[in-house]
Amino acid sequence: MAITKDMTIGEILRTNMNVAPILMEAGMHCLGCPSAQGESLEEAAMVHGMDINDLMAKIAAIEE
Repeated sequence: MAITKDMTIGEILRTNMNVAPILMEAGMHCLGCPSAQGESLEEAAMVHGMDINDLMAKIAAIEE
């Protein structure tokens, strides 16, 4: 299953746990918090002041 910016962090981690280090390095340290289950990756990136396209590129690199 391909990871998209519309997926929640919880969905992403259930799809591919290898994404966790990328999110942690990007500053998303609360991977298990309630927000991780309710907001999309794009929303989380916005809240954390991150560029969603850069984050998606890093995730895509490990999916290959």
